[in-house]
Amino acid sequence: MIDGVLVKKIKVIPDERGRLMEILRADDKAFEKFGQVYMTTAYPGVVKGWHYHKKQADNMAVVRGMMKIVLYDGREQSPTFGEVNEIFAGNHNPVLVHIPPLVCHGFKCISEEEAIVVNVPTEMYNYETPDEFRLPAHGGEVPYDWTRKDG
Repeated sequence: MIDGVLVKKIKVIPDERGRLMEILRADDKAFEKFGQVYMTTAYPGVVKGWHYHKKQADNMAVVRGMMKIVLYDGREQSPTFGEVNEIFAGNHNPVLVHIPPLVCHGFKCISEEEAIVVNVPTEMYNYETPDEFRLPAHGGEVPYDWTRKDG
């Protein structure tokens, strides 16, 4: 696993009415501080990536559908420099993924329906000077191929 990345199995509490999922708690190892909560979606087959933050850590959970979350450690001083992690998250694997600053990340919807991600970043989005740095999804800057691996 890339240095600083944490993956926590989400506790799901089902009963006859439905279910409850504890995504992130203040006593979790991944919790640093609260910035905001937002949700984003992707349609089947859509890739959203690559991007990274200089200050912000992300805490992502897929609450509907399935996503392939991919992380790339481009931090030259990191013990895991150059490493790529694939995390399959969502209905079939409810996990929280903690992504530290400077780790490049993106995701692809791999379910047959729109997938929904809830993110609890450590910083509020700053509209004047966003802490958001983007790279092309298929440009080659990140050594990863988003195509499905059949076989």
